[in-house]
Amino acid sequence: MRVLIALLLMAGVARAEPVGITPDTMSVTVETPDGPVEIGRVQDNDNRLGTEWTLTSRPCPNFCIQPIVPAPGVTPIGELEVMDFLQDPEAVVIDGRIRPQFEQGTIPGAVSVPYNEAADRLGELGCTIDFDGFECPADVPRVALFCNGPWCGQSPTAARRMIEAGFPADKIHYYRGGMQNWQMLGLTVVPGS
Repeated sequence: MRVLIALLLMAGVARAEPVGITPDTMSVTVETPDGPVEIGRVQDNDNRLGTEWTLTSRPCPNFCIQPIVPAPGVTPIGELEVMDFLQDPEAVVIDGRIRPQFEQGTIPGAVSVPYNEAADRLGELGCTIDFDGFECPADVPRVALFCNGPWCGQSPTAARRMIEAGFPADKIHYYRGGMQNWQMLGLTVVPGS
């Protein structure tokens, strides 16, 4: 009986452990149009994902597993690199999902550019329209694209369309994990505005 009580007490202590982003980083503050937002992880050690993000077997197509590199020249990134992008005033984090999904919840500091609009909105990234699409100067910002997760084709489609329209592939970074992995790690989500 004493062993059982000791195990239960140890389990309770373990659940009270702080949850950091890395061993040395508890949170990251990013500037957004609505003011600074602190990105951290949910501190409830019993936290669970909602059922929407635990659904594993959606039919393919449309929900097929996406490649790590959606187009030649695009760089895959993870959560820590997304946070670096969010803190870089010269970089843009783009939520490539349709607007209602963005409004339900997104990564703090992300800008909504739905995948079906991405190729037409390159002017917002410093490109100018020409006869064949867009002309993009060498100093266009780096962008990080994401959508719902490894099975979501919205941001890979946006990346390919942006490249076809003239945006340099080497300036595009792809966060394949998207909202599913972001939330799986208990990272901060805000309503899109």
